[in-house]
Amino acid sequence: MIFCTMASPDHLTPGASHPKFGSDYAEKEIGAIFPEPAVLLSESHKSYLIERHGTLDLDPIPSMDPADPYNWPSWKKSTNLGLVAFHACMGTFTAAAIICAYEDIAEDLGVSIQRVSYLTSLQIAILGGAPLFWKPLSHRFGRRPIFLLSLVLSCACNIGCAKSTNYASMAACRALVSLFISPAMALGSVVVTETFFKHERARYMGVWTLMVTLGVPVGPFIFGFVTQRVGYRWIYWILAITNAVEFILYIFFGPETRYIGADVQSRSSAFKTEYLSLRRIDPTPFKMTEFWHPLTLFTNIPVMLAAIAYSMVFLFASVLNSVEVPQLLQSKFELNAQQLGLLFLGLIIGSLLGEQLGGFMSDMWMNTRARKIGRKPTPEFRLWLSYIGFLLTIAGMVIFLVCTEQATAGKLDVRPVVGTGVAAFGNQVVTTVLTTYAVDLYPQDAGSVGVFINFIRSTWGFIGPFWFTSMFESVGIANSAGVVTALIVGASFIPTMLLHWKGNRWHSKNTDSLGLGGIEK
Repeated sequence: MIFCTMASPDHLTPGASHPKFGSDYAEKEIGAIFPEPAVLLSESHKSYLIERHGTLDLDPIPSMDPADPYNWPSWKKSTNLGLVAFHACMGTFTAAAIICAYEDIAEDLGVSIQRVSYLTSLQIAILGGAPLFWKPLSHRFGRRPIFLLSLVLSCACNIGCAKSTNYASMAACRALVSLFISPAMALGSVVVTETFFKHERARYMGVWTLMVTLGVPVGPFIFGFVTQRVGYRWIYWILAITNAVEFILYIFFGPETRYIGADVQSRSSAFKTEYLSLRRIDPTPFKMTEFWHPLTLFTNIPVMLAAIAYSMVFLFASVLNSVEVPQLLQSKFELNAQQLGLLFLGLIIGSLLGEQLGGFMSDMWMNTRARKIGRKPTPEFRLWLSYIGFLLTIAGMVIFLVCTEQATAGKLDVRPVVGTGVAAFGNQVVTTVLTTYAVDLYPQDAGSVGVFINFIRSTWGFIGPFWFTSMFESVGIANSAGVVTALIVGASFIPTMLLHWKGNRWHSKNTDSLGLGGIEK
């Protein structure tokens, strides 16, 4: 006989009754892995799963509803994830888009380059906090309506940026763009959890995390050419056009992934649910606590440590290596905007290569271990790969900073670019491994985990540029490599070692404190 778990708790409406945990089960989103009662699947359910997926070895077990995202064909899941991941990329892409145009904007608006750099810092800060507002709305109205609204409003505000005639109006429009473009940066984790099974989660979580990472270097890489050839205002026009095109693509290829219904539906009914429904799908009343619920994960030690460890690596390997490149290399090598944009190629290549280890290889790592021991390994086993990421990040940052100081002024030196590529490789490994680890711990609360990680990452990213310059001036560019190494070891490497040692006990204790039993070993 084959025994399987019931449908994922994500399929329950908050406030709906659960056979074991009562009416408050899904609403609380406590952030623990809840054991579910074992039930024997009906023969019709087995037949449906075999026909649809070719196996019963699925986690979680989907319903027999074609509207259930777990039952979608692979092309449909992948296309939707591609749209969501690109949408997430647009958050960091938009923030970093003007990096190569700082000098042009400063000259046009009559302000200092330092003030212009705040247009990027401002967006980074808002990208961290705005998802706290969008997550509860997406829970009630679905992901699709929020994404569509996000793109329409972002498009309008990017047009406002293009038309701005002074610094204040441009800053206001940039702030609004950041507010409206942010949902996918945090909700990508829950979209992956709602559509892909656990054994393939790291691979597809990596697509989302990779796009968020790539947005930082790809923005200045592309718009360096735009600034040099047609002027910086075309940056905003291109961003607005991109928002409009993605809105159209969402209409046809971005179905709803927030699944509530549990009854078998016809194909026509499934189509209406996925594409035509823009109404409220969850009648549960709003609670103010929902808007800051993700921040309660500060008290959840495993998720908090994973978020901090990742964010410190992201701060240096992505933010420092992007925001400070104009200051460190543009004047030293006497580069124009187009040439400066080419220096971001190292970050792009490193991130793409790093994702192969952090995503695809991460799933292989876990699946191979499961076959070897005959059971699912604990989530902490995935953390072994993160150490490779930490070491490569440190090595890359040392190469970048030391070679930048040693480079001869006026003569282009590619060694710093190689360093950024090595650091980007390590950063992407850490990004995917630690994000997937946190979601694996609490898949029922994947949305809050994504929002929380995004909040920590963006907070670090906002604060960093304010003290990077002081660090370079106080200890020197090359010696700053020592500061960076110490911070990564102290805030990333050591906390991850603690997770390896105590993580399973910590999150098991969280579950036991609720009287729900331990986590599957």
